[in-house]
Amino acid sequence: MSSPKKIMSKKKPTFPVNEMLDGYLKRYKRNIKIPIFYDDLLRFQGSVAVFDKNDEDTLWVRTYYSEWDREEIDKSLKKIYTMLHSDGSNETIPFLNIDAIDYCTFGNSKPFRIKVRNILNDNFIYFYVKKADASRIYGLELEHILSPHNMNFLVHKETLIEEHIAGIPGDDFIRDFLPKCSESEKSQIAKEFVKFKERCLIRLLGDMRSYNYVITPTHDFDQIVYKFRAIDFDQQSFEGNLKVYNLQFMKENFKMIEMVGRKLQNSSINQYKVEERSFMAKRMITSPKRTSRLIKCMKKDTISFPENIELLKKHLIQYVGDVKFKDCKNMGEILETILDFVKRNYLNISNKELF
Repeated sequence: MSSPKKIMSKKKPTFPVNEMLDGYLKRYKRNIKIPIFYDDLLRFQGSVAVFDKNDEDTLWVRTYYSEWDREEIDKSLKKIYTMLHSDGSNETIPFLNIDAIDYCTFGNSKPFRIKVRNILNDNFIYFYVKKADASRIYGLELEHILSPHNMNFLVHKETLIEEHIAGIPGDDFIRDFLPKCSESEKSQIAKEFVKFKERCLIRLLGDMRSYNYVITPTHDFDQIVYKFRAIDFDQQSFEGNLKVYNLQFMKENFKMIEMVGRKLQNSSINQYKVEERSFMAKRMITSPKRTSRLIKCMKKDTISFPENIELLKKHLIQYVGDVKFKDCKNMGEILETILDFVKRNYLNISNKELF
């Protein structure tokens, strides 16, 4: 099993949001003026490490601000919460409290995690403040368009606000929950993993190691249904090695891959791949303008390096056998070629079934 450290770049740069992508975000109400920026939160005066229930370091630190700064920051963060989850009015602000502002020292994005609590009933929710990165924004928007899940986020200038995605972190699930699952549950999880794996590969979402996705269990009649959701979109269409976009080459996913091999026959795996491709094709067909506008932005943008683009083209020609990738000049054109391939094959099959 190859290690992701050997197949991935050491560090991905942050790509700025260009004018065309900014216009797209405004069209779809993603770009809204916000009262605080990522850099404002960096002014904390001190911090303490945050430990989990097992007294292990979470790699998050709880930040502290001066009294004057904290008052202004709390007020602004409450306003952002209402903009992200409601109509942006001030009516609910008196009932909100900012319980914690945590800063992550691990990974590329170095996000702030904001805990907002309703003081009337103690319900709380999280959201994230990050440095805006074009790669991540394309990843979030592609997830919204092509996956079963709606994504809630806002962008303004160099700041990105993201909704928290609830679920059990994949690494925790594999370690603590998977061994306790019944055989029928393992079969269902294997099916969903195959579909998730296919979705990430087709839309070029890379680095889906087990801690970069969550698993959400839902009770349905007499069974529990498990779904996989990506939570890190930093590696959207950046790397040149196709293995980075394939979950089976991440050693953190080995137990999942092993389980798929035990529980599913190749015919079932192929069936679930076709199902996922068909679902994505339907999503593109039902929202054609949004898809084409986003791809148009990607084609005019720089979100990778020339050597990555050339390597990925080479790998895709070997993997798919389609020489159309040879003419692609950037990541946007590569993704467009993949999605056109998926949509074209779905339409051909659908039309054949009509006769």
